[in-house]
Amino acid sequence: MKEHLSLESTALIIVDVQNDFCHEDGACARMGRDVKGAQAIVPSIQLLIGECRERGVPVIFIQMTQEPHTLSEAWNMRPRPAGTEGIAVTQRNSWGADFYKLTPKPDDIIVEKHRYSAFIGTQLDLILRTMNIKSLLVTGVATNVCVESTARDGFMLDYHVTVVKDACAGYSPELHEATFGNVTAHFGRVLETGEILSYWKEHQSLTV
Repeated sequence: MKEHLSLESTALIIVDVQNDFCHEDGACARMGRDVKGAQAIVPSIQLLIGECRERGVPVIFIQMTQEPHTLSEAWNMRPRPAGTEGIAVTQRNSWGADFYKLTPKPDDIIVEKHRYSAFIGTQLDLILRTMNIKSLLVTGVATNVCVESTARDGFMLDYHVTVVKDACAGYSPELHEATFGNVTAHFGRVLETGEILSYWKEHQSLTV
């Protein structure tokens, strides 16, 4: 697992852990989606964040935002649950776009995105290459949508991709699990938080 978990070339990617996707009063909950799974992954992500900060691994928060000029016709016509078309999601500078129970520190990086993948229309690839990052630990919500889109694009851009199973959540158990099968078969590795931390403890010393 050296290529996937090297402290010198790995970054933690936290996808869309925001109020609209995780909070019981957020947009997804108001659409009828069960957000308990999204809330349950926060401790695992917090554990990873703490370990990454201690070991000098960059922490990158991905923040979905929308405003009028990012809402294309195709985007507005994307499939949504019936009757929820009027519910706005992650409007820029809104409570719904704020991070859910996670607080970036000054040394962390925040990348705004407007589509499912954190690589589409953003500076993420440039940031990673500038820092000589070769491997990604991908976490967040929703597993089969924004997490999988980011993982797929990361692999296609030649990064070693690891999706952290217990640090990802979806709203459909079947689609959530299907992502792990897709990633394992075609795009990278699927590991638990404990496996990653155990590897670092056993194989790699602290860098800071």
